[in-house]
Amino acid sequence: MQISSLSPSVAATAASQASTVATRIPSKTLGQEDFLKLLAVQFQKQDPMKPMEDTSFIAQMAQFTALDQSSAMGKDIAALRSDQQRTVANSYLGLRVTVDAGDGTMPAGLVSAIDASGSAPQLVIDGYAYPLSAVLQVESGKVITPTLLPVSPGGA
Repeated sequence: MQISSLSPSVAATAASQASTVATRIPSKTLGQEDFLKLLAVQFQKQDPMKPMEDTSFIAQMAQFTALDQSSAMGKDIAALRSDQQRTVANSYLGLRVTVDAGDGTMPAGLVSAIDASGSAPQLVIDGYAYPLSAVLQVESGKVITPTLLPVSPGGA
């Protein structure tokens, strides 16, 4: 049976259901709002002669709060790590750095810039970008060459 042979209202309902199914994206995690909805339904469906005990409610709230705080702490640690990487990368500016290029070579040169356009900052050496994890050695950017002082024949 073709959709065109159905009544207009049945065809519209079928099309609406098809679009609803196509746009629905399932969530893989439960959030605070989902927990509160489940808790409200649990209160509505409980037996009035045997209400839920306070201890189980408090235990559930404590577990959810701990999970929420753990998730927030994970995000904070990721942000702290990102800030730390930028700080370390900036500290290499103007210094001579030797890096592992990943192809068996170990280029060295002055860090002229920091490329922070990606997810992690990279050091720019002679026009090429290298990740912080590739750094093998860091030296002072200025090479100090010893100079000989003239010796006067007159003594001290």
